[in-house]
Amino acid sequence: MKDFLLKMKMPLLLASSGILSSIPLVFTSLGFLQWISFVPAAIALILSVNDESVRLRKLYGRGLLFFWSYYIVTFHWFFYMYPLDFAGLNNAASLVVVLVACFGLSLLQALWSALAFVIFGVAARSELIKKYGFLLPFLGASVWVIAEWWQTQGWWGVPWGRIPLGQIDATLFVRSSAIFGSYFVTFVIVVVNFCIAFAILNKSKRKVAAALAVGLFCLNLVLGIAITLSYNENDGRPVCVAAAQGNISSSEKWDSDSLDKTLRTYEKLTEQAAADGADIVVWPETALPYVLFGNDELTYYVIELACENEITIIVSAFTEDSETGQLYNSMIEVRPDGTFGEQVYSKQRLVPFGEFVPMREIVMFVIPPLANVGMLEEDILAGEESIVLETALGNVGCGVCFDSIYENVMLESVRNGAELIAVSTNDSWFSDSAALDMHNGQSRLRAIETGRYVVRSANTGISSIIDPMGNIVEELGALKNGCVSSEIRMRSNTTIYTVIGNFFVVICAVFCGVFVCFSAYSKIKCKFLKKS
Repeated sequence: MKDFLLKMKMPLLLASSGILSSIPLVFTSLGFLQWISFVPAAIALILSVNDESVRLRKLYGRGLLFFWSYYIVTFHWFFYMYPLDFAGLNNAASLVVVLVACFGLSLLQALWSALAFVIFGVAARSELIKKYGFLLPFLGASVWVIAEWWQTQGWWGVPWGRIPLGQIDATLFVRSSAIFGSYFVTFVIVVVNFCIAFAILNKSKRKVAAALAVGLFCLNLVLGIAITLSYNENDGRPVCVAAAQGNISSSEKWDSDSLDKTLRTYEKLTEQAAADGADIVVWPETALPYVLFGNDELTYYVIELACENEITIIVSAFTEDSETGQLYNSMIEVRPDGTFGEQVYSKQRLVPFGEFVPMREIVMFVIPPLANVGMLEEDILAGEESIVLETALGNVGCGVCFDSIYENVMLESVRNGAELIAVSTNDSWFSDSAALDMHNGQSRLRAIETGRYVVRSANTGISSIIDPMGNIVEELGALKNGCVSSEIRMRSNTTIYTVIGNFFVVICAVFCGVFVCFSAYSKIKCKFLKKS
């Protein structure tokens, strides 16, 4: 029995740590857990590295267990999408898709993330770490930062569950993102956890570990306080903005019979926004699920609405590639004088299996229902740059749904002159699950990083207006019809992060690279000496 318990100790440490660490992403009021929840995994990782009999393959397997446990909780909300009758799937096919989405996507993220355990193992076994053991927590945090950044680099990565989201309700702890980006928050939290684990395993070095943990925690807190104190809420030109929420779900708006309802709904909400004094109203993602410039009726509808209410409308609809006829998921400015803005923003980060099917032929052969989840028969094209809408009231940067979880989209938008960020999204797939708050939290991080107000319009919620400190100014919850409006400021200031970008990630990569190279050099040198 004792041997069995000893064998189970490592998996229990990893799985429990993964689950506990992801809970604050779902329930942000429990964000304090993240300051200790990674400790069991850190202990398991340090013990594994110190045991030379544990090969890299086994380290990878342990990483897989931890991250799969972490992501299954993170992506639990896929079950709220059942049944997928709006996509024409029966209950059996819907169940297959939901199970594959939750467990499959979690596994896919874990397959990549588990490499972090391997990289840590290689680097931590170098003579440098053995000599300077106090650097171990910084190494663990650096590897973690790289793992989070890697998720933003391709369709296979979905950075939905990054650590800082668990701290979003304690915004003081994430405001350092305005300096070094949200990856710095990840770094601090992981260092604190590794220091605690290091202190547990090394009694003689507890004071050093405690000093490092407290020092970095206080540094992050001081940076947050400094950003807060330096914030001038009156900086910039005042403009009144609104976000319309028609509460028309995906199961309704794609039905051709619901077009009249959609038009009446957004006509009423736009009139409400104008009555509230709004200069700009943002509509949710594909509020009009048609090609805007290919339908004279819809074109005249939005023009007339903007003219009658003397308001700028930022419409989200499809636009068409003039050569191929393929569609873009776009945001377009409709001016009070009845003209359209010259710039059109098209969504850059498309949703896999929602807007395009990666490796379509393979997916069609292995899991046919998964290839049919999207509402369109053909893949949507991705936009190639962060186009800024140059309105008469100021420059508006854009993000459509998934764009908001990738920091580079908003970063480039601000660098291109955006004074306000508008996010149009369709979260109706998630019903009223925790995914709504998680997605809204992403926009709050983007607001802090860029120092911009964010106005976020969602089909069925959550719609919100967020200030540059990450605070929610106005919010309309899930499954409600209405409009939120507030006076904001068109800001042209720059945060340090908008200047340096993800330079902190580069520092972490160089730091890890030094240890990995030193470890590789030592092994090569050792083999060469043995041969000679």
